[in-house]
Amino acid sequence: MNVRRLIPAAALGGAVALGATALTACSGASATGGHEDGKLQVMSSFYPMQFLAEQIGKDHVKVATLTKPGVEPHDLEITPRQTGQLGESDVVLYLKGLQPAVDKAVAQSGVKHVVDAAALTRLEVHAASGHDHAHEGEEGTGEEGHDHGHAEAGEDPHVWLDPVKYAEVAKGVGAALEKADPGHAADYRKNTDELAGKLAALDTEFKDGLQNTASRTFITTHSAFGYLAERYGLDQEGISGVDPESEPSPARMKELQAVAKKDNVSTVFFEALASDKTARTLAADTGLKTDVLDPLEGISDKSQGADYFEVMRSNLKNLQKALGSK
Repeated sequence: MNVRRLIPAAALGGAVALGATALTACSGASATGGHEDGKLQVMSSFYPMQFLAEQIGKDHVKVATLTKPGVEPHDLEITPRQTGQLGESDVVLYLKGLQPAVDKAVAQSGVKHVVDAAALTRLEVHAASGHDHAHEGEEGTGEEGHDHGHAEAGEDPHVWLDPVKYAEVAKGVGAALEKADPGHAADYRKNTDELAGKLAALDTEFKDGLQNTASRTFITTHSAFGYLAERYGLDQEGISGVDPESEPSPARMKELQAVAKKDNVSTVFFEALASDKTARTLAADTGLKTDVLDPLEGISDKSQGADYFEVMRSNLKNLQKALGSK
């Protein structure tokens, strides 16, 4: 079972400071001055970044996204038109290491205000089972013991699936928007605090909802839930790795059949934006059920909810059902 350390208050404060420094300084004037609508133009790389910008910026920002609904983010290719839009943005919000095409486009964009969400929290390495923690034994998330620069090779980028880590990123984004548009700093601060409060409540829902279950192990096609598993004392067994398109070996499929039997697993989870073929094959071979566990990389008409909070609560409900919540 995975047990996560509590993040010290000083570390959370460090995330806010990182958010402010994640932006490259410019003249110090509000970046909204050059637009007719007076709004800060924010380009987000994919849905979790878009959601933060919308929730924190509200009426003061105009948010666009490079990854359209229904598109698998890992497979995104940037069009010339999107490259142009990216270069005209006031602020770019992305998560380095998740989408190689976005990383390249951002590096070449020349945009002064760039926020890398991977620099706002500690990234870890999660093996297929979710047990491999690259930074075990370190304390905090500030400058001590970890370079917050970027997602390094092997590090799991799916931080938004842990409400606590997502709140760290939110605080950093809020601080960054305050710096980009100081005229509305008070509103950004207020909106950030409100969002952090909602994420804290969601964390409590997961903690209470998954406290007593018949099983602690879940099997999923996409190993995106390492942070969530670690946060709430669960064991993730991924059919594929962090890359949802990778194919499992016959040996891995056989290993998962043994895990399912040993750990009283009832369900194989798949996601809405990728093929469910492998999950259904494993379920058929082991007599298990299938259900959706959404990595929330995008919202579409197939999603079990209209926004981040609704889908996360659907994930909680599906996990409770599969694990046998008492």
